[in-house]
Amino acid sequence: MNKKILIIEDEQQIGALLKDYFEQSGFETHTMQTGAKAVETIKKLVPDAVILDLMLPDTDGLEICRQVRRFSNLPILMVTAKVEEVDRLIGLEMGADDYICKPFSPREVVARVKAVLRRLTPDVNEGILTAGPIVIHPEKYLAVLKGTDLTLTRSEFELLYIMAKHPGRVFSRSDLISGVHGYEFEGYERTIDSHVKNLRKKMAAVLDYDLIQTVYGVGYKFESGI
Repeated sequence: MNKKILIIEDEQQIGALLKDYFEQSGFETHTMQTGAKAVETIKKLVPDAVILDLMLPDTDGLEICRQVRRFSNLPILMVTAKVEEVDRLIGLEMGADDYICKPFSPREVVARVKAVLRRLTPDVNEGILTAGPIVIHPEKYLAVLKGTDLTLTRSEFELLYIMAKHPGRVFSRSDLISGVHGYEFEGYERTIDSHVKNLRKKMAAVLDYDLIQTVYGVGYKFESGI
């Protein structure tokens, strides 16, 4: 079956253009111009990924993202005309996996979605990874910390898995951008900082020390705590 993409974009011309490009690439594509029934549609359609405009006429894209994260970790790529760094970071903190700034190339959007979906294909050769108090199941995209399932976005899971596989190794932000997103991400290294912040917050609810350590001026490393 073809992968399903839901495009929520109020600018009809942009939505139609994206739809054409995705369909030419073999995707089953659905579009919406408003966000009022976005969450309901996502629950019924169960798309493989969502392209979500930040500035919809009737609903805040961030609120849609927040609501979706309560029941699903499907990839969400936020589209925004805002270029301010704070707007991008807020979107990531609400659970978006990626963001795309207007104007953009439709080919780039399709390439980014393909990169995300390639990462989501389970590798049956990857076994369960135990790193200190955390157990990671790659085939299920599940991380369990001291018996508690962590609710992680796809990008957060990828980031955790990459570092936990190599405890003690220092990863630069550039290394992690390439590993998590699967392509060069315009050098926007603050993306990784946002994902790490979210990861730490979720793990802090279970654990009283940080598994992910900051190496100032370089990046991050995973320490098992043992």
